[in-house]
Amino acid sequence: MAAEFKKIQSTGKMKGLMGKYFTELMGEEPTGRKMAWCTSVGPAELLRAMGFDVYFPENHGAMLGASRMATDLIPLANAHGFSPDICSYLTSDIGAYLKGVSPFQKLGLGVPPKADVLVYNTNQCRDVKDWFQFYAREWDVPCIGIETPRSIGAVDETIVQAIAKKTEALIEPLEAVCGQKFDIDKLREVVGLSKECTRLWKAVLQTAATVPTPLTFFDGTVQMGPAVVLRGTQGAVDYYEMLLAELQQRITDGVAAIEGEKHRIYWEGMPIWGKLRDLSTQFMELQTAVVASTYCNSWVYEDLDPADPFVGMARAYSELFICRSDDYKEKYMLEMIEKFSIDGVVYHDAKTCPNNSNNRYDLPKRLETKTGKPFVVINGDLNDMRLYSDEQSRTNIEAFVEQLAGA
Repeated sequence: MAAEFKKIQSTGKMKGLMGKYFTELMGEEPTGRKMAWCTSVGPAELLRAMGFDVYFPENHGAMLGASRMATDLIPLANAHGFSPDICSYLTSDIGAYLKGVSPFQKLGLGVPPKADVLVYNTNQCRDVKDWFQFYAREWDVPCIGIETPRSIGAVDETIVQAIAKKTEALIEPLEAVCGQKFDIDKLREVVGLSKECTRLWKAVLQTAATVPTPLTFFDGTVQMGPAVVLRGTQGAVDYYEMLLAELQQRITDGVAAIEGEKHRIYWEGMPIWGKLRDLSTQFMELQTAVVASTYCNSWVYEDLDPADPFVGMARAYSELFICRSDDYKEKYMLEMIEKFSIDGVVYHDAKTCPNNSNNRYDLPKRLETKTGKPFVVINGDLNDMRLYSDEQSRTNIEAFVEQLAGA
């Protein structure tokens, strides 16, 4: 009998929660609030506290990839002057804007909402700023943000205080857009909800340390939705309480996400959005569980602090894996490999996302030497499927799992 996916029952609730968010954001009934676009690892808490509707275009980029619309849209952005070598979230989203299409249309919601202000944090990469500035020019609206250092070793007080001040400096221009005065108590409330969301999301991901795992990386790419677009809300907290309870019950009942789990894999790098179903099916058929990733942990912000919200946000958003030094990344992955009982590592070398491709500077070899755990590199991209070979990837993964079986 062919293996079957183990459906997570809470997902229905999540779809309702996400649907409500998008309907309120883009539905026919106006909310009366100003619209702020925000980078996914940016100051969403501040925007929510100041009464903005908050939209995350990176979420739209992922939807364009998962729906396989992106590959046809990227050339439109290239023709407009954006290089094919830069972030394919950016190029697919701008291509969709130029063509006037969106996956949202299939849900009866039209195209993404026009921004009144765009707010970024470059802790991920410089591309998010360039992406937002395109729309700021198109719509003649403000584009403001936070410039975060790169290759951070220790997140020291100099960095934290500098980022905290940059975040506070956003208040005045945001007040000018929304017409409301900033309320520190409201920010503390939102940060408190965001911190609780992050605590629960981390607990969800850590259930995968159990052998056999109740949750895979591919499940995580779906379940992370509320942590990305709804953190700072009670709805996200309530959802992750439900999901965590379900996964803990799976552990109690011995329900495995991968029937007959034989091998445990760490996924390093971006998801290949247009191939998630194919990849998850292949690993399931190989009785191999992809149990952990740096990507899904990008929405774990343990240093958020309602008592000192600006310092807490500064520290939390500077602790992000993507903007840390290679020494830090190596230490982090060593800890993850041990914690999740990893047998081998898959590195996704995403052509248009060098910031999230950590296989390029000898890290895989160093980790293999220190841990004895083998690795394989999959060449592809987050959205541009012209850069991905089904046959090559399938063959490489099969050979890698055979290597694990013979170890």
